Amino acid sequence: MKPRPVPDVSLLTVEELYLCRNGKVEKSCDSMVPKHGGQANTTASPYTLSVDSTVFKPGDHIRVTLSGRQQFEGFLIEARDAEDPEGPAVGSFALTKPEISQLLTCHSIQGSAVSHTSAAKQTEVDVMWNAPAGAPPTVRFLATVVAQYNNFWVKVPSPVISQSGVTPHPIQPTTSSAATETTAVLPQPFSSEGCGQWKSCLLDPAHCNPATDTHCFFLSYRTEGQSVQFELSGPTQGYISFALSDDEWMGNDDVYLCVNDGGRVTVNAAYAAGRTYPEMADKTVLSDVGWRVADGVIQCKFRRATIIPQDPQRFSLDHSYYLFIAHGSAQHGEIHKHKRQPLISAQRQAITGPAEIVTGSRSPLIMKCHGALMLIAWMVAGSTGTFIAGFFKPDWPEKTLFGQRIWFQVHRVVMMLTVMLTFVGFTLPFVYRRHWSRGASAHAFLGCIVMALAVIQPIMAALRPAPDSSR
Repeated sequence: MKPRPVPDVSLLTVEELYLCRNGKVEKSCDSMVPKHGGQANTTASPYTLSVDSTVFKPGDHIRVTLSGRQQFEGFLIEARDAEDPEGPAVGSFALTKPEISQLLTCHSIQGSAVSHTSAAKQTEVDVMWNAPAGAPPTVRFLATVVAQYNNFWVKVPSPVISQSGVTPHPIQPTTSSAATETTAVLPQPFSSEGCGQWKSCLLDPAHCNPATDTHCFFLSYRTEGQSVQFELSGPTQGYISFALSDDEWMGNDDVYLCVNDGGRVTVNAAYAAGRTYPEMADKTVLSDVGWRVADGVIQCKFRRATIIPQDPQRFSLDHSYYLFIAHGSAQHGEIHKHKRQPLISAQRQAITGPAEIVTGSRSPLIMKCHGALMLIAWMVAGSTGTFIAGFFKPDWPEKTLFGQRIWFQVHRVVMMLTVMLTFVGFTLPFVYRRHWSRGASAHAFLGCIVMALAVIQPIMAALRPAPDSSR
């Protein structure tokens, strides 16, 4: 069984893990929809995609320019068959400004797409398209443009270009493949009424009620036919999320996010591969979505099918999983790492099983033992040994214990106990984590220093000359 994460281990930052910032967006090649969630902007795009020629023949080079009235921080450009805009990419590109653009391999065609290299804002980028020998009679360029994390346009079209001597047929307007999600504002907060009766609930603190307690973290789920309805609530201004996991360790989990974006909540399914930024679901898998933001609390609900075969990253709800609840800050709909330890259910839960009240904890037992041992070692044993050495030397001057003065024997025993307790407490996080944490905080480094000093102390005591020595 994998261990739970320790409180002093933080996730890598969004800037380190959010691959869309460096333009490595091959996973968006098919739909051209960003994988960070949210809904595409359906208003008139402030960006245009233009070409320097509307006629081409195989081997020609066509200049394609993306420009706009406002700055953008990300883009993806592809060429498609104008009569089959959902088909694979056509031809390849050459860069004119490699410092701001890069080639991607889409649909197994090297250089068939172009994207940004960083989140640096710009207003124009141009590339050269190389017309292939087997190009379709008509071609249209499409661009997805990200103005901000939560503000983007999908498949902004260019004029249609056609091969020499070909009369283009009327082309249907290109529409975004981004799914439209209908949400509703919840009229009232959730309630813990019915927990353990007709719905299962995970609550923190135990027995709290989200209807009256603004500090209550709450997750409920109940089976309705071939689907399950989830309710999620928590005190946060940014986002609240929960995950289904096969183990007690974060990573490779089915995640559901409720993100506050300027007073409006977006609800997304996602998948966290390892300890990475969640990859948002490409298809709409949630229904009956509702949300509420009031008194510093985010609440959302949704329904999803028990089994979603078309999306393998959505776990089957017929199985049992550990439940995680996490929350953190968000800006412009972009979530950041959570700074507080997630709430993790004490055991696997059968999502479609009988209703029950689920217990959970933010601190695993092994880490509680770590803290307790360190507290006993230094607040009790270490302090006692120091106090005896400092104040009890004159006492019992004629009495000895095993050949040594009483104060010294007591001092030596409690200080050795301090070292042993420190050693056991020091090893517990490594047993728990199984390796050194890449995100270790100052606490971990100070612990290593304390352990080193604790080991050096008895070595120095053993090498110290006797009190009556000439040295």
